[in-house]
Amino acid sequence: MKIIVRWLLLAAALLLVDYLYSGVTIASFGAAMIAALVLGLLNTLLRPLLVLLTLPVTLVTLGLFLFVINALMFYFAAHLLDGFTVAGFGAALIGSLIYSLCGMVIDVAMERVFARS
Repeated sequence: MKIIVRWLLLAAALLLVDYLYSGVTIASFGAAMIAALVLGLLNTLLRPLLVLLTLPVTLVTLGLFLFVINALMFYFAAHLLDGFTVAGFGAALIGSLIYSLCGMVIDVAMERVFARS
């Protein structure tokens, strides 16, 4: 149940990114659900490999390169899907920052709600 609620909230967060920033466009809530699923899969499967491969650059930039990796995941997900478009890499960077902030808020809220149950 917790995974489904988190998935729906992250899809809503993508719609919030679409509302707040014009560089990211999502066609519908269904497209947002698919995009949230693809982003989750990319962040689970591909992101750890990219973090490991770019570890020297990440250390030199004091961790700021992780923002670039997040933007790449966001941009790549937009290229895989039809109802999810990103205007460019800058838009992917800003969109991924907003989406990550929403994700952190969702995670904190989920822990508080499901800790009581």
